[in-house]
Amino acid sequence: MSEPVNVTLVHGAWADGSCWSKVIPLLQARGITVSAAQIPLTSLADDIAVTKRLLALQKSPTVLVGHSYGGAVISGAATGESGVKALVYVTAFGLDEGESLDSLSKQGPPPAGAAAVEPDAFGYLWINRGKFRQAFAADVTADEAAVMAVVQRPLSVTAFTDKAGAPAWKHLPSWYLVCTNDQMIPPPAQEFLAGRMHATQRSVASSHAPFVSHPQSCADIIIAAVDGIAE
Repeated sequence: MSEPVNVTLVHGAWADGSCWSKVIPLLQARGITVSAAQIPLTSLADDIAVTKRLLALQKSPTVLVGHSYGGAVISGAATGESGVKALVYVTAFGLDEGESLDSLSKQGPPPAGAAAVEPDAFGYLWINRGKFRQAFAADVTADEAAVMAVVQRPLSVTAFTDKAGAPAWKHLPSWYLVCTNDQMIPPPAQEFLAGRMHATQRSVASSHAPFVSHPQSCADIIIAAVDGIAE
């Protein structure tokens, strides 16, 4: 593929597009044009729609990257988008048609980090600030974790229970970064999801926040996908 390849990054719950701030310069240093979505986390349909609008601005082939809940978003957003040539899942949910985060989470024992998730009175889920570092980002600095806890953006219960449509990973090459110390998505669940989509797997001894603690590992698997479709 002779055209330059874009990368579009999609954050997950309890984060925003700035969560990729350590990864973006590493990709740009390779000459890659990078965009990062700011999804509202209000419903799966809303978040897919925002991602599709960002994809519509891309002028060349795109690798679409999702972290955590963002994996469900990219699986839907890439459907029908001919410019998306590959998917990268960073400890992310690769839902199949008819599944939801809620239904998938009930297929095994709850992860340790689930105990830190608390609903508010308005239909949104938060991570308890005092438990945030242990649950979400145990291998980042205390200062980084404190900021992440303060600026976290909640996930709506609607998005947690929304059922996915037909996933793009069934017809696009996919890569998956398994985080072996993740307390939010159990590593066996990550490996199941990666295996089901026949993704190219890599692993890193990271918490649920590898974009902060292991940005080079995140960049490397994204660059592998870029190189894979550029060949």
